[in-house]
Amino acid sequence: MTHMAHELTDSQFRRISEIVYQFCGINLKDGKEALVRARLMKRLRVIGVMSIDDYMKLIESPQGEAELSQMIDAMTTNKTGFFREIGHFDFFRQTIIPKFVKRPLRFWSAACSSGEEPYSLAMLLHEHIFDIDKQDIRILATDISMRMLEKARRAVYSETTVQDIPAPYLHKYFSKVPHGMSPGYRVSDRVRSIVRLANLNLMGHWPMKGPFQVIFCRNVMIYFDRSTQQDLVGRFWNLLETGGYLFVGHSEGLSGITHRFQYVKPAIYQKK
Repeated sequence: MTHMAHELTDSQFRRISEIVYQFCGINLKDGKEALVRARLMKRLRVIGVMSIDDYMKLIESPQGEAELSQMIDAMTTNKTGFFREIGHFDFFRQTIIPKFVKRPLRFWSAACSSGEEPYSLAMLLHEHIFDIDKQDIRILATDISMRMLEKARRAVYSETTVQDIPAPYLHKYFSKVPHGMSPGYRVSDRVRSIVRLANLNLMGHWPMKGPFQVIFCRNVMIYFDRSTQQDLVGRFWNLLETGGYLFVGHSEGLSGITHRFQYVKPAIYQKK
């Protein structure tokens, strides 16, 4: 195996960037070459392909469809956490739950990764809606990554992952289970029962009809270019009911794009 086979050329980087952009809208900017190469090398080792050239031929062939999904998965960052950006959850608890209580509710976590965000929402709903088991409440949680969805389905998290969860929640909504060398924490069936996990590419067809009262799409749009962000925000608008809310990541905001949402608080917008 030659050393050169593992160098990522400019043209290979551009082609990988094009493929990723066409597939899921993620914009791999210049400067990401080292990251792309490292993640490609991991896939080459896993499937036993000898060079980046051979790998490119595979993912562009009809036989390479499954591997293309694996590569997209490897290229997407999956940083998440329970109750991440806590101000959003405070607003959800103080404003949204009282506003929408006593009626069918539909929430969407539009890039749920390994499940921490939708399960955080589900715990809040259980905590603050007295007879939730008798209510018609569902959280749709979607992600492009089958690997992350599998983690969300298992719903078992490490001690480090659950360390920011308030102790009463941990006691009430998790059970300790074996998990490698240290104990794991499994989300209770009650919490999981209102979350529906599904694979979805935000750039593709959306089978759900809505309307949703709340859409969470946080820390995803930073990976998209302006026109993709614009399209996505327009599609979210169409799926929200009037009075509904869109939550984005704190590093995102909607200031750079044209939209009809009304600003409520940092990274929280309302369809009026």
